Amino acid sequence: MTSTIDRQPPPLTGAPVIAPGRSGSGRPPSKGLPIWLRTPPRNPRPQRPAPTTREIRWWVGVVWLLVSTLLLGFVAHVTVVGGLQHARAQYVLYQQLRTDLALATAPLGQLDVNSKLVANGTPIGLMTVARLGINEVVVQGTRPGDLTAGPGHRRDTVLPGQMGTSIVMGRQATYGGPFGGLSSVVPGDRIMFTTGQGTSEFTVFGIRREGDLQPEALKAGKGRLELVTADGIPLAPSGALHIDASLTSKVFTAPTPSFTKEVLDPSELAMASDESGWFVTLFWLTWLTIAVVALRWVRSRWGMWQTWIISLPVLLALGGATAGAAITNLPNLL
Repeated sequence: MTSTIDRQPPPLTGAPVIAPGRSGSGRPPSKGLPIWLRTPPRNPRPQRPAPTTREIRWWVGVVWLLVSTLLLGFVAHVTVVGGLQHARAQYVLYQQLRTDLALATAPLGQLDVNSKLVANGTPIGLMTVARLGINEVVVQGTRPGDLTAGPGHRRDTVLPGQMGTSIVMGRQATYGGPFGGLSSVVPGDRIMFTTGQGTSEFTVFGIRREGDLQPEALKAGKGRLELVTADGIPLAPSGALHIDASLTSKVFTAPTPSFTKEVLDPSELAMASDESGWFVTLFWLTWLTIAVVALRWVRSRWGMWQTWIISLPVLLALGGATAGAAITNLPNLL
């Protein structure tokens, strides 16, 4: 006869059945096991509180983000943005030059058809170096701001193809680096230049660097073209590179000059910078600093990802504008 003590009630419906030797969490109990088999206790990792504006590491983060944005903007401007700006400017200048040539209003000297000084940035001709793939619209003026659109003609010299020496400067690396390949020029290369007077042909006869002798004085009734750009490593030049080419086609008559080299601004000479543009750089840098500080402050309240999604386009735009303004103030041949 079975006693009631030996009987066990059936398990309740829906109640979890715990297997012998296991705890309710599904893990084997650590008690009674060797030390090397016991499950270590889980201790929550303490989280470091977010820094505040009173802590140095908060401002270190601001400086780090500011410098990183500037460097990223500088690299992006040199590699991509500057080239796009140069291509756009060249397209617009080419359309303007075609119109001026068709209407016979292209500049022929220091004065335009209205007897006023040719404005800086005005297209004065098209230069082609077929072997190097150079096909650039040349503008009037050689200040750093003028050379952002393309090569520039030094205002105190005659136009290419006219009697005398014409000087054209161009950037080596920034804003598309239109003269970046001039170091590969060899004597005998041909340079074609189209202005309002027609097309002229030049032949390279000399390559000069800092400390080299000047070419022989130009004979009366002859023409010469001198191309100038930075020499050496891009963005870290060792001086200026000069390419001398003699005019081998018809010599055009040059109008009487209205001014000489003595009245040029120092920023128009080779490897010169324009200090007046630092105000624009400071303006963009101020707004970039404000944006970085605001991002750092908002991040502790919105969260990291929400802040970055909203702030990243703003930082990229301000960083690019600041870098572009700063590059414009660097030496004009970089």
